[in-house]
Amino acid sequence: MLDGLAEYGLWGLLIASFLAATVLPFSSEVVLAALIAAGVDATQCIIFATIGNAAGGATCYYLGHLGKVEWIQKWFRIKPESLYKMQAWLQNKGAMMGFLSFVPAVGDVILVALGLMRANPTITLASMTIGKLLRYLIIGYTSNLIFT
Repeated sequence: MLDGLAEYGLWGLLIASFLAATVLPFSSEVVLAALIAAGVDATQCIIFATIGNAAGGATCYYLGHLGKVEWIQKWFRIKPESLYKMQAWLQNKGAMMGFLSFVPAVGDVILVALGLMRANPTITLASMTIGKLLRYLIIGYTSNLIFT
């Protein structure tokens, strides 16, 4: 499937990076490296990958946002006071945890949890996008050095 998406160029990369940012086990890095190896401009690849991955991450955040805090209280038997303290912390500094969403496997869980706990969406999505951009900058320009 990855080869098929690479055939669609930058739009295939955008789709691959979107899927990689959801809970689906998918690797957009392979498509990114394949396009760079094929001679596509690394900067364009990084932009498309970041946009797709950020859109996928925003989807995870908003899926979490659809959940109810009451579920956490019920399933994990956490006192409402503790949850309110956690939500207040997430509204300020905690939303910066969105930066860590670039980490494979746990990044999606972090975003869903931030959505569920109603972390500040602006800070969460901005920090998430910065983290994903930095990841693609490193992967993209490293691939560019290897393949050119």
